[in-house]
Amino acid sequence: MTIQEKMKDSITTAILSAFARAQEQGELPATEEGFDLASQIRLEVPKDKQHGDFACNIAMVLAKALKSAPRKIADAIVAHMDLGKDIEKVEVAGAGFINFYLTAAWLYETLEQIEQQGENYGRIDLGKGQKVMVEFVSANPTGPMHMGNARGGALGDCLASLLDFAGYEVTREFYINDAGNQIEKFGNSLNARYIQQLQGEDAIEFPEDGYHGEDITNHAKAFIEIHGDKHLSLSEQERKQALVAYALEKNIDALKEDLGRYRIFYDVWFRESTLHESGAVQDAIDTLTKNGYTYEEDGAVWLNCEKMGLEKNEVLVRANGIPTYFAADIAYHMNKLKTRGYDWAINIWGADHHGHVARMKKALDAVGGEGDRLDVVLMQLVRLVSNGEVVRMSKRTGKAITLTDLLEDISIDAARFFFNMRNAGSHLDFDLELAKEQSNDNPVFYVQYAHARICSILRLMAEEGVTVLPYTEIQTGCLTDPAELDLLKKLSDLPAEVESAAKALEPARMTRYVMDLATAFHTFYAACRVKVEDRDLMNARLKLIDATRIVLKGVLTMLKVSAPEKM
Repeated sequence: MTIQEKMKDSITTAILSAFARAQEQGELPATEEGFDLASQIRLEVPKDKQHGDFACNIAMVLAKALKSAPRKIADAIVAHMDLGKDIEKVEVAGAGFINFYLTAAWLYETLEQIEQQGENYGRIDLGKGQKVMVEFVSANPTGPMHMGNARGGALGDCLASLLDFAGYEVTREFYINDAGNQIEKFGNSLNARYIQQLQGEDAIEFPEDGYHGEDITNHAKAFIEIHGDKHLSLSEQERKQALVAYALEKNIDALKEDLGRYRIFYDVWFRESTLHESGAVQDAIDTLTKNGYTYEEDGAVWLNCEKMGLEKNEVLVRANGIPTYFAADIAYHMNKLKTRGYDWAINIWGADHHGHVARMKKALDAVGGEGDRLDVVLMQLVRLVSNGEVVRMSKRTGKAITLTDLLEDISIDAARFFFNMRNAGSHLDFDLELAKEQSNDNPVFYVQYAHARICSILRLMAEEGVTVLPYTEIQTGCLTDPAELDLLKKLSDLPAEVESAAKALEPARMTRYVMDLATAFHTFYAACRVKVEDRDLMNARLKLIDATRIVLKGVLTMLKVSAPEKM
């Protein structure tokens, strides 16, 4: 149990006892038999410190049941409150909020927990080992990754780390779209460039809807270096298959390399083609048909979305007999939840897939009631900004900026941190100049500098023979300065922040937390010297900053951002 949970339990017990005493004294009416007051009590941390350490709106919740004004109920509860050793005072505010002001003593145990748990401090058991799969990026393997993939990579990887921290058994998965129209276009494009390289530009017209990138030409040249012109004698279909088999693996290897450089390593690389080869796509269509959710029209098989309460029906199988991407996607999610048995599937998708979410969840319901086990995090667009202007082209290539271009320009730490600074549903302006700045205006530098500054203090003190003492040897009561207590409070917040972030699927909350912790430390540093004549105070402050160092490093590690010891 975390320190905050213990404190909430203690306050809840105090409220229950005070309420019972108020009823015994006739100051509050009796509740109905079986009424569970404990389940109604909610304690929140007020945004404004002047409103206490915790606030409770139980008086408002009880107003209807007791047929009494919230303020009257709150006054009666507070009048009978036994404060105990940790509650300094209790006040009624506004229409009936009960605000609790605590002594500093309850926070000191935070230092002991951090000492015992190290960088695992803040881990919770919210997930209780449930198997969750986070699928993210899943970039089209026919070309390089763009800025949306870069943001999705940081968000998805940090979300996976967060859920692991929250007690889930997490699998990271990349879905390789190696089937369907985009692979057909890929093959047509490679085929045209292959023939043009061998027989000239006029030998074949390049497909109007083909992929015009330089990478296609480079693949064709590399293929020729290995195989020469012998594939010219093959049928067009055989030649395209050979070209795709070669180029696709090269692209997938490049994706793995680029993502690895970005500190993203997947547990599973799942190929769409296996769903077709195994018959899983046809099985999904057959199941939907069996359950009455398909119909045929103009030679195509349609998913009856209107029967599911949605407006637009979707094609599952085209008139030419080829299943659509949507059909394969249904089969893929059945594979996640039914075949492989994940308790929960989470996808990171671009905001342009908004309409696809409801259809996928309804389709999963139609094949066996699995829709509520899928959650989709929709990610808004990102814009690169430099000196106040939007940047769309790479200085090096003159083309759209890729993940590789970005990581040549800024640090991996900055990329991961900046992409995870705002919630997925918020548009993001990525300031390239700020990301390169070595100043406290740069958020990632600001946080890393807090960690490095603490390490520097610890080194200097160690050189003078002063080391961090065990918690049992610390006079924690020496920590009374507001800056010390604010830093302690922020350290104690971590488990609750992990829980809130995991429930909301918002890893950006952890980035904001570590920024707030850095701010609390820098404020402490400006207000309180560590090296003081009072030995007990010095040891207590040394313990406090060491605990801060541990938590800073733990959260940065969760985000896969480095925690330098010197800067």
